[in-house]
Amino acid sequence: MAPESATAPTPPARPSPHENGVLLLVTLGTLMVSVDSTIVILALPTMARELVSPLDTVIWTILVYLLITAVLTTQAGRLGDMLGRGRIYNAGFALFTIGSGLSGFAPTAEFLIAARAVQAIGGAVIFANGGALIAHVFPPERRGRPFGFLVFGWSVGAILGVLLGGVITTTLGWRYNFLINLPIGVGAVLLGLRTLPRGDRERVHFDLPGFVLFSAALVGICYGTIEIAAIGATAMNAALVAVGLVLLAAFVAVELRVARPMLELREFRQRLLGFSLAASFLQALGYLAVVFLLTMYLQGLRGLSPLDASVLLVPGYLVGAVAGPFMGRQVDRVGPRALATGGIVLMMAAVLAYAALSLDAWLGWVPVISIVSGVGGGMFWPANNTAIMSQASPRTFGAVSGLRATLSNMGTLLSFVLTLSIASASVPRYVAYEVFLGTTNLIGGIGVTFLTGIHAALYGSAAILGLAALFSWARGRPPTGPPVPAPLGSASR
Repeated sequence: MAPESATAPTPPARPSPHENGVLLLVTLGTLMVSVDSTIVILALPTMARELVSPLDTVIWTILVYLLITAVLTTQAGRLGDMLGRGRIYNAGFALFTIGSGLSGFAPTAEFLIAARAVQAIGGAVIFANGGALIAHVFPPERRGRPFGFLVFGWSVGAILGVLLGGVITTTLGWRYNFLINLPIGVGAVLLGLRTLPRGDRERVHFDLPGFVLFSAALVGICYGTIEIAAIGATAMNAALVAVGLVLLAAFVAVELRVARPMLELREFRQRLLGFSLAASFLQALGYLAVVFLLTMYLQGLRGLSPLDASVLLVPGYLVGAVAGPFMGRQVDRVGPRALATGGIVLMMAAVLAYAALSLDAWLGWVPVISIVSGVGGGMFWPANNTAIMSQASPRTFGAVSGLRATLSNMGTLLSFVLTLSIASASVPRYVAYEVFLGTTNLIGGIGVTFLTGIHAALYGSAAILGLAALFSWARGRPPTGPPVPAPLGSASR
C-alpha cells in the first residue's frame, strides 16, 4: 500500500539558514511557554508564605496562565494573519519577557497574578503563531520535522519547568523562576528582529461580533469550570458555564450567517480538518489529566517529595523530546494518520498501566510506563499538527494554528478542573490542593478511598483517549497531489 501523503513526493532538501533561524525561535518560544506553565508548581507553598497569601489565592498564578492562553490563542493567531506573523510573534516574545520581569518583582500575590496574566498574553501569542510560522516558512512536504521540534520544545520545557522550579526555589528563591526568562527573552527578541519574516501579512477581515462572542463564551466556560474545581459548584459558577455555552451557540449561529466569518465553520465538515482538531482536543483533555493524577498518587499516597515525583517522569519526557523530531520526519514520508493514531493508542495503554498501580506497587514501573507514553506523544503531536496545517491556506495559517492551540489549551485546562474535582470528591478541597502541591500525605482508609478515585479518573481518561484515537483514524488520508486547503476564515474578497 502506498504511504499516505499530503503532497506529491519531492526530493528532500536541506533547511536554509533562514528556516533554521525561524525553527530555533519557534522551538525556544514553545520551550519557554511550556516551562512557565509548570515552573511555579513546586514554588507555590513558598510563594504563599512569603507573600502572606492563602494557597487558594496563589494557585491562581497557574490558573490565570491556563485561562488566558486558552481564551486568546485563536485571536492571537488571527492577529498574526492580519498584521504579520513574524511581527506578532516577536511582540509576543517581548510581552512574555516583560510579564516575567513583573512577576519576578511582584510585591503581593495579587500583583503576581496580574503579572502572570501579562506573561500569559505573550505566551498565547507565541503558542498560537508558532505553527503558523512553520507553515509559512516550510513547504508542506517538509513540515513534519519542524513540528517534531515543537514536541521537543514542549517536552523539554515540561521537564525543566518542574526540575528547575524545585532547584531554583530552594537555592535562589522563587522570584528567579521568572527572572531567568529576562536574558533569554531579550536575546530572542533581538534575534527575531533579524530572522522572522516581515512581509507575511494577509488580507483578512476582522469579524468583531464573532471575536466578542467567542471570547466571552470561552471566558464564561473556562472561568466557571475553574471555580467549580476551586470552590465547588455554586449558582454563580454554574451560571457562568451556562452563559458561556449559550454564547458559544450564538457564536455558531452568527458565524454561519455572516459573509466573512472569523471561523469558516462549514469547513469543519471536511473530515480531515474537523476530525484532526477533535483528536487534538480529546488528547489534551484525556492525557493532561493523567499527569496531575499521577502527581497526586506519587506525592499524596506514596509520600514522595514533589521533586522526587517529577524525576520519575523525566524518562518519558526525554524520550518524547527525542522522538518528536524523528517521528516528524516519518510523517513527511508516510503521512499523519497511522502515526497519530498509533501514538494515541500508546498513550491509552500507558494510562491503563498507571491505573493498575497499587499502594505498594514498585515505583520503577512509573518511568517505564512514562517512556511508553513519551513515544506515543512523540508520534501524535507532529503527525496531528501536520494534518491540521495541511488544510490551511496561507492567509489562514494563524487562524488554524490558533484554533488548534485553543482546543489543546482548553483540553489542558479542563483536565486540571477534572482532576481537582475528582480529588475533592473523596477528600476535603483544601486537602486536594495540598496533595497536589506535595505538602501533605494521605494514609490509612482515606488513602485507599483516594486511590479508588484516582483509578476511576484514569479509566475515564483512557476512555477519552480511545475516542480521540477513533477520530484520529476516521479522519482518513490526506489527498495526494497538490493540497487544496480548507480556509478557516475568509479573506477580503
